[in-house]
Amino acid sequence: MRKVIGYFEGTDAALLTDLVVDGYDTLPISNGFDNHGMHVRIINNENRVDLLVGYLHKIYSPEGQTPAGAVTYQDVFHVCRTFDVPLVLEVDAEVHDKAMALFVDMPRCVKLVDPSDTLDAVRRILKNPESCSD
Repeated sequence: MRKVIGYFEGTDAALLTDLVVDGYDTLPISNGFDNHGMHVRIINNENRVDLLVGYLHKIYSPEGQTPAGAVTYQDVFHVCRTFDVPLVLEVDAEVHDKAMALFVDMPRCVKLVDPSDTLDAVRRILKNPESCSD
């Protein structure tokens, strides 16, 4: 069975195409705001993905301003931990420290990656995934 990469809206089409050519399947994932595919909160053991990828702003919502039904980063981190799903967040390298400061209790399987390095990072993680369990 082919591994499945779940991607949030806005993920680079060339990246997704390269992954399909590499033998992976891709599946659009919704953050609850954009209705871009399967809602991230319904990922479970029956429909789990092998990796999630997207830009940081797709999972980050200002505190106290998340509408009902929308996803917080804590929701996504819960999915990562519960179903052992790595998450690659695309963030320019020069702001990685600032991006890390936005999150509390980030699982070790969540990686901040410069967009120019995303394909290599995703390939590396899929070949040698690390556990999301704390």
